[in-house]
Amino acid sequence: MKTKVPKFIISGGGTGGHIFPAISIANALKKKIPEAEILFVGALGRMEMERVPAAGYPIEGLPVSGLDRKNILRNVKVLWNLLHSMVLARRIISRFKPDVVIGVGGYASAPTLRAASALGIPTLIQEQNSYAGVTNKMLAKKAKKICVAYDRMERFFQKEKIVLTGNPVRQDLFSVAPKSPEAYEFFGLDPAKKTILIVGGSLGARTINQSIIAGLKELSKTEIQIIWQTGKFYIENARKAAESFTSRNLLVTDFVSRMDFAYSIADLVVSRAGASSISELCLLAKPVILVPSPNVAEDHQTQNALALVRKDAAVLIKDSDAIGQLVTKAIEMINNKPELTKLSKNIQKLAEKDSADRIASEVMRLMD
Repeated sequence: MKTKVPKFIISGGGTGGHIFPAISIANALKKKIPEAEILFVGALGRMEMERVPAAGYPIEGLPVSGLDRKNILRNVKVLWNLLHSMVLARRIISRFKPDVVIGVGGYASAPTLRAASALGIPTLIQEQNSYAGVTNKMLAKKAKKICVAYDRMERFFQKEKIVLTGNPVRQDLFSVAPKSPEAYEFFGLDPAKKTILIVGGSLGARTINQSIIAGLKELSKTEIQIIWQTGKFYIENARKAAESFTSRNLLVTDFVSRMDFAYSIADLVVSRAGASSISELCLLAKPVILVPSPNVAEDHQTQNALALVRKDAAVLIKDSDAIGQLVTKAIEMINNKPELTKLSKNIQKLAEKDSADRIASEVMRLMD
């Protein structure tokens, strides 16, 4: 008798913060069950349609998108596409016959997980944020397990379904030792000087970039080294503003190809408060100033940041205060070694290791 090959669908995406964990979970499942078949379901036109095949997995796209809050009339098409996506998701699941369907957040996860539940297939949700979104709260009613990265999530989900696993992160970040000479050489920076890493995600963060531009004169009076990742939309303005900053202490780039090197030499990080970024910072024990984006659903980045601030594991500066406060605070912190040491110790206490393996184990239990 032929043994049935285990099959899994992983659905979601939209940003690197959803896609990296999804691929990590897929890799962990393949490690545990090499013969397993894994299919991704994403949103057409979103970055998962390129990133997932590049990681070696097949993907099917749904014509699903978010509601347009500015142009209400466009939502007629959004709702039509959602209904069409639910039909397509049901067809994909009926054809592929997965044992378990995993949702990682993003537009495609809602129709896919709803279709799976309607067909009696067990579902698992990976909730990355400390404040659950509307979609995951809705999907959780039918989900068998909910893997979370923060405590106190019983505010949103049934306690008996919750498993604290943390968020899977990119494993290549941990292959370089702290203060690696190779990393300093890669960026052309001086190991004897303190270094601030400024990141705004793959697309950049407007307020963080505006804050650095406003504080360039103040930074030029210090010996602090800056790796400033602007994102592709802001690189021109940043380079123009940095022309007067002639010292080798400032490196301006739209994209950091070696984040493992950047984290290795960073004494302090300035970042948005996305779930994946925070998980990486916890595991790497990096002192951080978080500037949560106000332009996300349910203001979940502020909630993510507050979860760390309550445990004295990060400093939060509101987006609306950043232009006036960020650079001054960063200079003050990087020259306060006891403060950096305290933040580093406290943020490391919040790290959840082997998250992808733990989520894969929960998926396998559902299959059994």
